[in-house]
Amino acid sequence: MELKFKPSDILEKEFKTGLRGYNQEEVDVFLDDIIQDYEAFEKKISQLQLENKQLREELAEAPKRTQQAPPPPTGATNFDILKRLSHLEKHVFGSKLYE
Repeated sequence: MELKFKPSDILEKEFKTGLRGYNQEEVDVFLDDIIQDYEAFEKKISQLQLENKQLREELAEAPKRTQQAPPPPTGATNFDILKRLSHLEKHVFGSKLYE
């Protein structure tokens, strides 16, 4: 997306005055507001482009991290884990657990 104007273009723009032209001070105040908006837009666009670049790099690296992850332990299902936990609780807490 190419912008037609830069903040400096707006700042340096001069208008011809006519017999019953616009109030020059009013136009200047309005143009100052536009310049501030343009500057804010430029800053935000730069931030978003940087963030977009970083996210794209992270996304490109994601498959590499996934491939390096250790495989999940085999043979340990949720049921097995709960069974082991129950056995451990009985051993540690004894009959107090079931009182």
